[in-house]
Amino acid sequence: MSSLTDLPTTRRSVLWASDRRGPTIGVLLLVTLVAFEAMGVGTAMPSLVADLGAAELYAWPFVAHLSAGVVATVLSGRLCDLRGPRPSLLLGPLLFLAGLLVAGTADSMAVLLLGRVLQGLGSGTQVVAIYVLIGLVYPERDRPAVFGALSAAWVVPSLVGPALAGWFTEHLSWRLVFLAIAPLVVLGVLCLVPVLRALPAHTGGGAPARRGLPLAALAGGAGVAAISWAAQHPSGPNLVLGVVGLVVLVPALRLLLPPGTLRARRGLPVTILARGLLAGTFFTVEAFVPLTLTAVHGYSPLAAGLPLTLSALGWAGGSMWQSRRPGIPRETLVRRGFLLTAVGITGVTFIAPTWGPAWATAPLWAFAGAGMGMAMSSLSVLTLAASTEADRGFNSSALQISDMLGTALLVGLGGVLVTSLSSTRAPTTGVVVLDLLMAAVALVGAVLTGSRCRPR
Repeated sequence: MSSLTDLPTTRRSVLWASDRRGPTIGVLLLVTLVAFEAMGVGTAMPSLVADLGAAELYAWPFVAHLSAGVVATVLSGRLCDLRGPRPSLLLGPLLFLAGLLVAGTADSMAVLLLGRVLQGLGSGTQVVAIYVLIGLVYPERDRPAVFGALSAAWVVPSLVGPALAGWFTEHLSWRLVFLAIAPLVVLGVLCLVPVLRALPAHTGGGAPARRGLPLAALAGGAGVAAISWAAQHPSGPNLVLGVVGLVVLVPALRLLLPPGTLRARRGLPVTILARGLLAGTFFTVEAFVPLTLTAVHGYSPLAAGLPLTLSALGWAGGSMWQSRRPGIPRETLVRRGFLLTAVGITGVTFIAPTWGPAWATAPLWAFAGAGMGMAMSSLSVLTLAASTEADRGFNSSALQISDMLGTALLVGLGGVLVTSLSSTRAPTTGVVVLDLLMAAVALVGAVLTGSRCRPR
């Protein structure tokens, strides 16, 4: 096989060329399997915890997965900078596979939580390594197409994952939500092995020292988990827990994010910040769309979930569209994505009152999803463009940390607003205030980004 880095950069797309087919198939398969697990486990969780006699611990499998993912993301980024993506791309899927097997055979909540931790470690380890691999294998002009394909890999899991998991749970066993994926993970690893062998040697000599990073990773995992738990269980004591988590997290961010990120410094820092703002605004509003449709407009759970499905399709469409526009500057696409998302969020605000046109939620949220697909892929491309072999892993890790942190913080804020200003039975006031606030944050993101995503 010829060197993966010697191909000309003038070709429009080389995703399926003979010497790129291997990494493309392997990466897409791994992402698709993670997506199926992520989309299916929520459907199976009620039956799962009831079968294990641990209904009171319903949220713990989600929090354990999230916390482990934060820690693995950071450590994998460091490993990639020191050793290249090869170790993480072998270790990550193996940890994920072990987690599937442990969770699928669990006979107690303790064993299930161990499985979820292993899955989180595996997912976090491999997602950063996939970014680093993309930076090594695909020239900058082709990276929009790669990230467009990664977004598309979530479409089928988003459409059929919950339904398939529900069928497994109802007619066979919830254990198949985990175990049925396991053989395909092995196949994904086998697809990547020839690719990893062909990668050039990585010395790691240029990677800067990052003292205290493991401790910061643990603090980040604990902080994000505490904030996430407080967001899922809004109450006085849990609000205190969320504040403690924030206090633990803030000092750790000095090591987990590029300097100047929280001050929106031009170049890579504002690019990383934009990822958190974008993910936070979108997923916070999305978290309350089904609640609004069921509590305010009387929709069934199935009908209330339709806008989320259409947003996944819009996301994939926006990402694929940007992949076919290599001539448009990525920073321009980021700004447009923020604006489209802000328009979609503003439109959804009018659905919250009883007089709102509930039918419009689906097209509006598909519109917002298209903005997300356009901007998220472009932010990934910009991050890799601003990275070198010595810091590609750290920067990819920071991108994921910003994503998780922005979502956890803003969803937590959303829970506080809705429960403080209204209730889950009549959420209109809280949802209106929340949506308007998130639209304003998205507009701030549009102002902060644009040309600022490129260094002078």
